[in-house]
Amino acid sequence: MEQQILIDWNEPTWQQIRRRILEINDRIEASRETDALLHGLSGGYIPAGPSGLITRGRDDILPTGRNFYSLDPHRVPTKAAWEVGQKLAEALLDKHLREEDRYPENVAIFWMCSDIMWADGEGLAQMLSLLGVRPVWLSNGRVKGFEILPLEELGRPRVDVTVRVSGITRDNFPNCIELLDEAVQAVAGLEEPEEMNFVRKHALEVARSNGGDMREATLRIFCSMPGTYQAGTQLAVYASAWKEEKDLAEVFLYWNGYAYGKGIWGKKRHRQFGSILKSVDVTYNKVVSDEYDLFGCCCYFGTHGGMTAAARHLSGREVKTYYGDTREGQHVEVRDLADEIRRIVRTKLLNPRWIEGMKRHGYKGAGDISKRVGRVYGWEATTREVDDWIFDDIARTFLMDEENKKFFEEHNPWALEEIGRRLLEASERGLWTPADDVREQLKEIYLEIESWLEERMGDARGEFQGGSIDVVTKEEVAFWKRKMEEVLGA
Repeated sequence: MEQQILIDWNEPTWQQIRRRILEINDRIEASRETDALLHGLSGGYIPAGPSGLITRGRDDILPTGRNFYSLDPHRVPTKAAWEVGQKLAEALLDKHLREEDRYPENVAIFWMCSDIMWADGEGLAQMLSLLGVRPVWLSNGRVKGFEILPLEELGRPRVDVTVRVSGITRDNFPNCIELLDEAVQAVAGLEEPEEMNFVRKHALEVARSNGGDMREATLRIFCSMPGTYQAGTQLAVYASAWKEEKDLAEVFLYWNGYAYGKGIWGKKRHRQFGSILKSVDVTYNKVVSDEYDLFGCCCYFGTHGGMTAAARHLSGREVKTYYGDTREGQHVEVRDLADEIRRIVRTKLLNPRWIEGMKRHGYKGAGDISKRVGRVYGWEATTREVDDWIFDDIARTFLMDEENKKFFEEHNPWALEEIGRRLLEASERGLWTPADDVREQLKEIYLEIESWLEERMGDARGEFQGGSIDVVTKEEVAFWKRKMEEVLGA
C-alpha cells in the first residue's frame, strides 16, 4: 500500500515542506532493489508499483525495487499533463504567429510512446488543445472522453493535426489513438466557418476530391504497416539510395501511408496521407528528458525528418520545423529544430567531457560516436537544419585532432572511416560547404584511414563491411521503385 501524506492547510507552509521532504527521503531509503532482485530470482513475490521519471514529480514510484508496471493508459492524459499540453499548444501557436503573422493550419506531429509512458500524455493533450477540445475525467482519474470548447472560449481557429504515431504507441495505446481520432472527427463535423476551423476546411477539401467520404477525409493518424516499426526514410539515407528531397518524400509516404483510428486499423491510405500533408505548415516533436535526444536513435530523423521532407515536397512550401521542450514542466518552450540540434551538439557530441566518457568504452564508445555523427547527417539530409559549423567542428574534433584520431585508430578505425565517409558525402551532395582548413585536409585524412583498414584486413577474403552503413544493391533499389510506383501511383 502506497503511503500518502495528507496536507493540513492550518499547518505552517515550512512545516508542510519539511514533512514532505522527510517522507520522500524515507521512501528513497526504503528502496531495496538488490534485495528485491535476489528475492525474485529465488521465486519470491515482488510487490507491484508504478514506474516513471522522478524528475517529473513522480514520487509515487518510490520506493524502487518493486515489480513496476508502466501506467494505466485510460488515465492519459492526466490533468497535470493537460495543463502542460495547453502551454505547449499556446507556445507553438505564438511562435508561428510571431514568425508568419498567422496561425498554422496544420501541424504534423511525431507522436512517440515516451509522451505517454514518461510524460502522461502531454503531447496528446497538446494535440487536443490545438483541435480545441478538452478531456473529461471520471472521479477516479480515468478519461471519460472529451468536450468541444466553443470558439468564443477558444479565442482562435481550431488547428488541424496530422500525426505519425510510433509503432509502440500504436500497439500499446490504441485507446489514446481512438480518443484523438474521435476528436478530429467531431471537430471536422462542426458547422463553423472554415477560416476558424482548419480541420473542417481540410476535410471538406479532401472530401470534394474523393466523392464526399468524410470518414476518409478525417483520417489524420498514420504509421507503418501493422507489425512493422520503421519510418523507412533512415534506410534510404544510410544506404545513400536517394538523390533529392523527392526521393526521401516518396520513401516516407510508401512506408507510412497506413491509417489508424476508430474502426480503421492499418488500412492502406497513401493518397489520403499525401493529400493532408500538403496543408502542413509545421512539423513537430518534443524532448521529455535529456536521457534521450534527437541523435540517440535514427527513428527521430527518419520519422520527423522524413515527414518534413514529405510535407515540403508535396506542398512546395518552406515548412517550419519546431521542437518542444518539457524537461521542466513549469518551463515549457517551443523552439526551432535547428536550435535543438545546436543544443545537443554542444552539450553532448562536441562536449569534451562527453567525448572522454565515450572513449572509456573503447570500441563501443567509438562506434556510438560514429552513429551519432551519422544521425547528424540524417537530419541534414531530411530537413536541411544543420549548420555548416557543426560539420566543420565534427571534422576538426574527430578527424583532425591527433589524440582523438589515435583513439579511433587503436580501438575502432571503421567507426572513424564511417565518420569521414559521411562528411565527404555531405560535402559532395551540397549539404555542407566545408571551411577552408577542413576542405584541404578531409580527403587526405580519409585516405589515411583507408590505409589503416587495409593493414587491419590483411589477407581477409570475401565481402566485409566494418561500418554500420547499409549496402543496397541495384536490384533492391529497382524493387523499391516498382513498389512505390504501385502504391503511390507515381
